Amino acid sequence: MKKTVIHIIVLFCSALFMVAGPATAADKTIGVIMTGNIPYYKDMHKAFTEGLAAEGAGKVEVVLQTPTPEPMSWANAVRKLISVGADVIVTYGAPATLTAMAETTEIPIVFAGVYDPQALGIMGKNATGVSSKVPVASLLKNLKGIANFATLGVVFSESEKDTVLQANEAKQLEPSFGFRSARFSIKKTDDIAKIANVDALFLTTGCAAMHCVNNIIGVARKTKIPTGTTIGGGEGSGIILTLSANPQEQGREAAKIAARVIKGAKPASIALEPPKKIDLIVNLKEATDMGLKIPFDLLTTATRVIK
Repeated sequence: MKKTVIHIIVLFCSALFMVAGPATAADKTIGVIMTGNIPYYKDMHKAFTEGLAAEGAGKVEVVLQTPTPEPMSWANAVRKLISVGADVIVTYGAPATLTAMAETTEIPIVFAGVYDPQALGIMGKNATGVSSKVPVASLLKNLKGIANFATLGVVFSESEKDTVLQANEAKQLEPSFGFRSARFSIKKTDDIAKIANVDALFLTTGCAAMHCVNNIIGVARKTKIPTGTTIGGGEGSGIILTLSANPQEQGREAAKIAARVIKGAKPASIALEPPKKIDLIVNLKEATDMGLKIPFDLLTTATRVIK
């Protein structure tokens, strides 16, 4: 199984470092787990490293692991960070976070991009961070405005607990919104062939699904059905409606928390940060190409419209 390890030295600037001096080893090591080639997490990590540089916590080495979206790869990534002596482990997404908590109870964990950490039992112990929970009801209400679907395909993964939560939320909304949901557990690209006989698609925050989002969009295009998601980064691939926590804010807030932990704060003493900035992105071009109409009020409330 391939693992990518990238070492980044983050130098925190202060008046002290304005004067040139001899190179010294990093004071602390932060290990980061960023699953696969997922744009949402890549944007988050970029904001994290930039935010970290502004926090003034000393000289820190950031060791990045990029596992594939499956349990053994996540576990191996955490074990690698433990072996290099990480003082803090930063995780993006629920699967990486839950795996890190299962592998170590001693190393502080700072997470970002986790949907409903409290429901997943993540808060407390040795972990704290930033929630990325957004209202599934709002997403589906707006998706209903694009196409009055009777059957909603829910793309999730049985092995990713956060996606199961969202699939359950969609199920609970069936009576209110007048639809039935059909679940499709996606773990690999071949599973996408199961998606059929639906009027719209709801992509949860599943890492495995986002890893092959282009293939899922291909299915939607063939049948001309709208797509909505609670994770950013797929709008450029053709997802029509995105309601997600802003990745830049998630990364910056995680950097602030990580800096506090590096300086000695205990994760249990740091409260969970809710998402303060929510993105509502409409891919108008994709909708138009499919012959779908976007309600005017949705276009006016969107934070970004792709034309």
